[in-house]
Amino acid sequence: MIKREISNKLKELAHQYPVVLVTGPRQSGKTTLCKFVFPKKDYVLFETPAVKEYAISDPQGFLAKYPNGAIFDEIQKAPDLIAYIQGIVDEKNRNGMYILTGSQNLLLSSKINQSLAGRVAVVKLLPFSFRELGNQSLSANAMMLKGFYPRIYDKNLNPFEAMSFYFQTYVERDIRDLIHLKDALKFQNFVKLCAGRIGQLLNLSSLGNEAGVSHQTAHEWISLLEVSYIIFRLPPYHKNFNKRIIKMSKLYFYDVGLASYLLGIENISQVERDPLKGSLFENMIVADILKGRFNKVRESNLSFFRDSNGNEVDIIAQTPMGSVAIEIKSGQTIVPDFFRGLDYFERIAAHDLIKKYIVYGGEDKQLRSKAHVLSYKNCHEITEI
Repeated sequence: MIKREISNKLKELAHQYPVVLVTGPRQSGKTTLCKFVFPKKDYVLFETPAVKEYAISDPQGFLAKYPNGAIFDEIQKAPDLIAYIQGIVDEKNRNGMYILTGSQNLLLSSKINQSLAGRVAVVKLLPFSFRELGNQSLSANAMMLKGFYPRIYDKNLNPFEAMSFYFQTYVERDIRDLIHLKDALKFQNFVKLCAGRIGQLLNLSSLGNEAGVSHQTAHEWISLLEVSYIIFRLPPYHKNFNKRIIKMSKLYFYDVGLASYLLGIENISQVERDPLKGSLFENMIVADILKGRFNKVRESNLSFFRDSNGNEVDIIAQTPMGSVAIEIKSGQTIVPDFFRGLDYFERIAAHDLIKKYIVYGGEDKQLRSKAHVLSYKNCHEITEI
C-alpha cells in the first residue's frame, strides 16, 4: 500500500477536533486512508441499503451502537445524521470521535454548515500525487493516459477501461443523487466538451451553445462537476497591474486520466499525437501542485496570469512571502521561449515575485539565472507554495 502524504496530518486533526471530514473524488482512496490511520475504529458504509435505512429511520438508535464513534463512509447518503452527531459530540466533548467521508463536497452542504461549524476539520483527498507514487511514476505520456486514481495502480487496471466504468458509475449514481437528470447523454456530452477545454478560459455561453443547453444549465452543470470533484476552476491573478488582465477562470480536471478517457485517448501513442497533449500535461501539473496544498490541509492559493496581449504565466501561487510564478511546458528540451512569460511577469511584479519555476516534460533539473527548471516528476520540490 502506498502511504498517503496526508496520513499524519489526519491523525493530528483527530486529536484536535471531535469530527474529521475526509472529502474528495469517488475512489480517491478515502476509505483506505481512514482505515489505515484509524484501524481500531468501527467502520460503517452508508452505501449499504440496510445500513442507510437504519440510520435514516432511527438515527438515535443507530448512533447508540457506536458509543465511541466510528468511521462513517459516504455520509452524504444519510445527511440528516449529521445533526444527531452534533448533539453527541457536544455532550461528550471528546476529540476524534467521528471520521466522516464523502465523495461530494460537503462544505457546500447546509447540513455541515449548520450542524458542525467549529467542530469539524475538513481534509480533501485527491488521487495520488507524483510524490506519493515515487518510483512508480512513468513517462509523462503514460501518466497522462493512466491518471492517478489508486485503484488503477493497486489492481494494475487498463486505464481506459477503468475510467469508462468510473464515469458510468459517476453519472448513474453520484449525479442522480444530486439532481434529477433528464438527459444523461446530453450531460455526458457536456462533460466531454469540458475535457476538450482543459487549460482554456471557461466561457459558459460558448460551452452551453455547443452542448445544446442554456447558459443557466451550463452554469449548474459546471457547479455540479465542481461539487463532485470532477473539475476545478483556476481563477485569474487578481492584482490589477493594468486594465487588460483577463478576468475569466480556466478549466481543469482533478484527474488527467479521466480527461484523456473523455477525449477518447486509449493508448500512449494517441497521447503523443493528440492536439491537446500540451493542455493535458498542463492539467497534470496544475492538479499535482494543488494536491500539494491539499495534503498540507491548505486551501488553494493558485491562480494564473494572462493579459489581452497574450502574455501569460500558467500558475501564480500567492504566499505570505510573495508570489511564486510557475510556467508549464510539455516539451522535453529547454528552449528560450519557455521563459518569455516569466520574464514579462517579473517586469511588472518584481516587488512581489520571490521565485520562478519552469516545470517541463524532460528529466533534468537545472538551476538557471532565469528560473529553476524542474522535471514534471519533481514539481513537489516547489516548496515555497
